[in-house]
This record gives sequence, structure tokens and C-alpha cells, in this order.
Amino acid sequence: MTNKLLKALENDCTLSHEQLAAITEMTVEEVRAAVALLEQNRVILGYKAIVDWGSTSREGVTALIEVKVAPQRGDGFDRIAERIYQYDEVESVYLMSGSFDLTVIISGRTLKEVAQFVSERLSTLENVNATATHFILKKYKEKHLIFKNQEPGEREWIFA
Repeated sequence: MTNKLLKALENDCTLSHEQLAAITEMTVEEVRAAVALLEQNRVILGYKAIVDWGSTSREGVTALIEVKVAPQRGDGFDRIAERIYQYDEVESVYLMSGSFDLTVIISGRTLKEVAQFVSERLSTLENVNATATHFILKKYKEKHLIFKNQEPGEREWIFA
């Protein structure tokens, strides 16, 4: 039942306890207690709306930064990741497999602001060996949500 509850909340955290009870086949009291316990145990870390900022007048830029680091003895990548995620600009940090070690996602008001963060704060950290910054030009889908609906009748035709 817990996985069903978590999935329902992940899909729509605005559902009431009554709606969650109907979805999960739990009682309202069981849902209330389960949610409280999941929050207390930090399984549920928070609730957040996904906003299509491109549809608003707010200007901003989001960047994905590949970071190569030298892991530290005893701590591996954890200490440097913790140092990076302390910055207010940083939205997410992920340990990766492949040609780089960490993915850092940040937001700023301008390209210059992001570039300054990378050059003055991130790349100067001890154990950071290299960075590569990629700017997000347009979001199509995030967390299973499509940002722009297809217009009725709008179709993509493929001819073979």
C-alpha cells in the first residue's frame, strides 16, 4: 500500500487524504498516519509544483553542468557533492556513471550569472578537475508532464 500511496502523491501531491484513500484502498486515517510517518522518516522530502516558466514573463536560464572530481579517501564523492549542493543556485546534484562524476543543475537570471557561478565558485573548489556547462534551451517534458500540448489537428507525418 505504501508504494501505491507514494506513487499517487508523486503523480499529484494536491490529492486530498480522502482521494488518496480511495486510490490506495486505505482508510483516511491510515493515509493520514502513513503520510505523517513517511514525512517524519524523510521518505517524502517535500511537495513541489512543476511550473512552465517559459509560459510566464519571468526571465531565467537553467544549466546542466558536468563535473569531474577527484574522489576523497574515505568519503568518495559525498563531501564534494555536499559542498556543491549548499549553494543557493544549485537545484539538484547527482552522482553519475560514465565520463564525468557529478551532474549539477542550477538556475540563474542570466547566462552571465550562471557562467560566473561556474567560473568563480564551482570550478575553483578543491578536487573539481573539470566542468562542462550545457544550457537548457527548451523543456518539453519533466516528471512525466508535457510542457506544451499539441494543438488539435496538429500531427507529425512520417512517410517511408
